[in-house]
Amino acid sequence: MTERAASADFLTAFATGWPEREPHLMVLSLTTQKGVQDFAMTREQALLIAKTIKRTAAQLAPAPAGGPVPGVKRA
Repeated sequence: MTERAASADFLTAFATGWPEREPHLMVLSLTTQKGVQDFAMTREQALLIAKTIKRTAAQLAPAPAGGPVPGVKRA
């Protein structure tokens, strides 16, 4: 397995869209303090990602009273 960073950047914005000449692709743009990353995916990939995010989000504990704390280490 690939080694991963011990911490994650907080998402500050996101957007979705599709290229005019490639309507079969969705582009997901994720913005953090370090910049913007764009990801292109097929409809099937987008639906799988949405399903996975929804399932995972339902299992999250409520945020602490002060909200998310930047720089907190991931498990």
